[in-house]
Amino acid sequence: MDSETLRIFTTVATELSITHAAAHLGRAPSNVTTRIQQLEADLGSELFVRTGKRLTLSAAGQTFLDYANKLLALEAEARHVVTGGLDGGTLRMGSMESTAASRLPALLANYHAKHTNTQLQLSTGPTRALIEQLRTGLLDCVFVALASSTDADVLLDELGLQAMPVWTEELLLLLPSSESAVMQVSEIQTRTLAAFPLGCTYRGIAEQILGMADTPEWRVLEIASYHAMIACVAAGNCVTLVPASVLKLAGVPENMPTLKVASVNTLLVWRKGYDVPAFRSFLALLAEALK
Repeated sequence: MDSETLRIFTTVATELSITHAAAHLGRAPSNVTTRIQQLEADLGSELFVRTGKRLTLSAAGQTFLDYANKLLALEAEARHVVTGGLDGGTLRMGSMESTAASRLPALLANYHAKHTNTQLQLSTGPTRALIEQLRTGLLDCVFVALASSTDADVLLDELGLQAMPVWTEELLLLLPSSESAVMQVSEIQTRTLAAFPLGCTYRGIAEQILGMADTPEWRVLEIASYHAMIACVAAGNCVTLVPASVLKLAGVPENMPTLKVASVNTLLVWRKGYDVPAFRSFLALLAEALK
């Protein structure tokens, strides 16, 4: 097993097609097929389920894919560190949707302008999933929010992670126009919360503020984007919890009321001991931007 074989495997796992993977890699399909068969023989397990010409990852293949991605990332990191950052390297970053939309565009554009040979990779998701991907080495750093600063310190220390607060977000409950007379949470009549799937810190905060555990008539409408959440609130179907920085970008109608309910820090989190040139440069740029 070598890094080139791992690259072939991860490409096939992404494309789920020998033909498409071969075209992407600039190899003959027969060569890709042979390398995959050799890898499976080496591991003693089938990595793909073959149905005619269709491929899907087997359970073993899905497990091995995580390891293959980690090994390739570790190889790239080693080259980056040994060369003192001359090769630019890759920085794999994760972020909550809200932070990616409202805080990162200018910062990442500035970083790219200063470090054009560093490849930035950004993925978004809820805090819980991002922390797990960071812990397991699939990401290098993440922008997340944790409900309690005390609990956050304990949790991150147990996971071998460290963090620094970056921005403070003012969280607002966005209400439909029919709730324009509402002055406090207890007066809200709507009983549906639009939120991201479980694992989102803001969803947990909203559920706690609304007392949803003690009020069984509440239900959650899981939605994958803030724009869709805001649209549902505008339609009068639900309420949602949104950072004020996101609302500024969304062009929300003035007749939709909001309630200020909390302030939460956005944290930059990374693994203890993670100290590569691309990340050091990013930390320095971030510190400068926060002054």
